[in-house]
Amino acid sequence: MKLTRIHHCKNLNVQKYKQLEKQAVLLGRIRSEVWAKYGAISGLNISDRAIRDAWMKESRDFGVSANAWKETLRDCIGDIKAYREASKDKVKQAIRKRTSCNNEQKRLYTLLKKDEWMTDNFLHRQMRNHFKHGVNHTHNQIIVRADMCKTFELNGQCWLKVPSLVPRQTIKIPLNTTVDFAPQGTLRIILKNGNIEVHSTYDAVETQDCGQETVGVDKGYSEAFVDSDGEVYGNGLGKLISSESDYLNQKYKRRNKLRAISKAKPHKKQKIELNNLGRKKLDKRQDTQKAKLKTLIFTATHKLVDKAKVIVAEDLTSPIQSKRNYGKNTNRRLNTWAKGLLANALTGISHRRGSTVHLVNSAYTSQSDSFLHGLLIGTRKGDRFHRFNGEVVQADWNAARNVLARLNDNEISRYTPYKTVKRILQERTDRYKSELTDSGSSYTLDNKTLTECELVLDYV
Repeated sequence: MKLTRIHHCKNLNVQKYKQLEKQAVLLGRIRSEVWAKYGAISGLNISDRAIRDAWMKESRDFGVSANAWKETLRDCIGDIKAYREASKDKVKQAIRKRTSCNNEQKRLYTLLKKDEWMTDNFLHRQMRNHFKHGVNHTHNQIIVRADMCKTFELNGQCWLKVPSLVPRQTIKIPLNTTVDFAPQGTLRIILKNGNIEVHSTYDAVETQDCGQETVGVDKGYSEAFVDSDGEVYGNGLGKLISSESDYLNQKYKRRNKLRAISKAKPHKKQKIELNNLGRKKLDKRQDTQKAKLKTLIFTATHKLVDKAKVIVAEDLTSPIQSKRNYGKNTNRRLNTWAKGLLANALTGISHRRGSTVHLVNSAYTSQSDSFLHGLLIGTRKGDRFHRFNGEVVQADWNAARNVLARLNDNEISRYTPYKTVKRILQERTDRYKSELTDSGSSYTLDNKTLTECELVLDYV
């Protein structure tokens, strides 16, 4: 498994930074041209080598070394392909909604995989909706091929040599690491506010030190995870997200007031934009916030994997739609929920440590009673679930138990539509309620006499 390691260089020599910045701007123009020409249908079935050969035939001069623009071209075409493949996930969902015929689904999937979707009107229409023409906004990156950079040690510190715009001259960059962790392979150099980030990949060490249990987990807002045994992981997640969201809300309100003043008073506009509307401090704070969030979530995930060999989790890739309006402040905080980071942490760490993640259908796991085999009996209010008999349990724990039960549910698969899930659960609930009306009847099962109510509770 490949992971990304980020090295930093702060307070680089001003002249060196300007040289790198000039090179990044020139390469950014190449990115813009590639996205403009090949960012849509014209990029189908064309490789970066074909574009490279055509440009070399034309003797194009980009003002940078040949290796630099070739690597940028390759990276750009890879981004376009990744963007196109991501849009296909939405189209696959549309295919499943359109038809349930296996042969028709297979035909459409095959056309989509081979990039022959233009021959089918339905696929062509869906791809037009989800695969919009991309636009480049990256003008601060340099891709350096593995054989074009070198590292060396000076005073216990690792230094990196990369090509400059002048032939046979290099720029030496000090990194905040030692030679033991020197960047290797193809590098991505990113320039940010006078600082430099060097991104490189490395092979993660895979171990088999996970736990032995099988647990279901509910991804929460106030905490990262709650498992089916009631154990909580990543306490304080909600406070961290909410506090930063509230801070940014007030911050942007004040910035908008200053923008309004600068528009109304042109003679103050230059000073306001120079002294009050910068983003250096704000970007630094947001980087710190992201690091805190990532540390909390990954620590919680490691603790979970210490316990579990099989982790059953909700599939939250589809947007969560709700007719209920919680108010603008609550909606704003919920929109900052880091469900993508939770999913990535769970997948990445479990893969590296030998555990397995099973994704199941998340529909109605929070609204059904896990102590009655997932029936739609009871009500959730905030972080509490009120059962039909008056008992109150923790809502996330109840949801985690339902998630674990979905692992062996033959009627509800991962991709079952939520309306079908509701119908199945409602039928089970109605069956249970109808049996309660005849609770006086008794049956013999395994040499035990059970009332109809007890029979349904055990085998529904």
